[in-house]
Amino acid sequence: MKLHEYQSKQIFNQYGVPIPKGRVAATPTEARQIAGELGGRVVVKSQVLVGGRGKAGGVKLANNATEAEELATEILGMEIKGLPVRKVLVDEAVSIETEIYLGITNDRAARKPVMMASAAGGVDIEEVAATTPEKIIRAHIDPLLGLRDYNVRDLAVGIGLPREQWRAFGQIAQGLWKAYSASDATLAEINPLIVTDKGELLAVDGKMVIDDNALFRHPDLVDKRDLDADASAEIEARKHDLTYIKLDGEIGCMVNGAGLAMATMDIIKLSGGEPANFLDIGGGATAERVAAALRIILEDPNVKAVLINIFGGITRCDEVARGILVALDEVKTEVPMVVRLVGTNAEEGRALLAEADMVTASTLADAAQKAVAAAKGA
Repeated sequence: MKLHEYQSKQIFNQYGVPIPKGRVAATPTEARQIAGELGGRVVVKSQVLVGGRGKAGGVKLANNATEAEELATEILGMEIKGLPVRKVLVDEAVSIETEIYLGITNDRAARKPVMMASAAGGVDIEEVAATTPEKIIRAHIDPLLGLRDYNVRDLAVGIGLPREQWRAFGQIAQGLWKAYSASDATLAEINPLIVTDKGELLAVDGKMVIDDNALFRHPDLVDKRDLDADASAEIEARKHDLTYIKLDGEIGCMVNGAGLAMATMDIIKLSGGEPANFLDIGGGATAERVAAALRIILEDPNVKAVLINIFGGITRCDEVARGILVALDEVKTEVPMVVRLVGTNAEEGRALLAEADMVTASTLADAAQKAVAAAKGA
């Protein structure tokens, strides 16, 4: 789950990371009021969960409260990369001497979080990473020991930060680490972390991505989710406790179990097809959940065939079959379907589906080949 800039910076500030004075506004009138309270000269920033806001005209400098209201009127009427701007952040304007990048994410290869810093901070940090990766200094963090002082010093030296700013940099780095770990984040970054004309360090932008699997521990963060940034299918899947990720292929997949789902997608690719989604209905899926899963798959216009692969351990195959039939009663479709049912009540499930003239398969390889052939035939 992605958080907006203002939400991320609020969390950073709770852990001692200094941020500019400012508040979020949903109307031009509110933006004018906030700008007046801050002294007039402010930055009006669109709050949408995409990059490139500045280049799209979603970040502008206002010299007074009236101008802030005018710019807010303009920005609140924008769409940036297809997402509507519903709020703007009105921050005090500060003089920038230097821009630094500072962030933390998971390094899966090292099996540790990694903190990264670069003296080449700003909007083009992705280009820096692609063209001059040596400019990005990394320090891996032992999750049991946390961020150590020597990690911070290595980063400060690596980016050429003046020694008199090391203490402030260390406090910010520790605050960012605490925000990252306490929130179960997969990404927490400040870009840019600026050095002002007074030599102070300030986080003028922020971004956090929270691990969806940990949201049960953070009900306060769940309420911060922006549904504009989520696909409608993913929103519907969450309502039914389904794990769904849309992909670019043509064969819809409905499987019980994440490992089996990954294997199913691999065999589809080996058979010459491309999966249209990852969808795990989980163990013990009811007919209602199966019907919801099938409706979500069939709403994708790219799907030309559906492969249903169920291993009935906790999940009963006859319940899955009933869910499929319920969905087909509600959503009329000509998309061909291939079903493999193995395990608990498999015979009963196959009997129910045979009455609906559905294609069945005895093995996963056979099911994948039939699904790929059906998709090409469609």
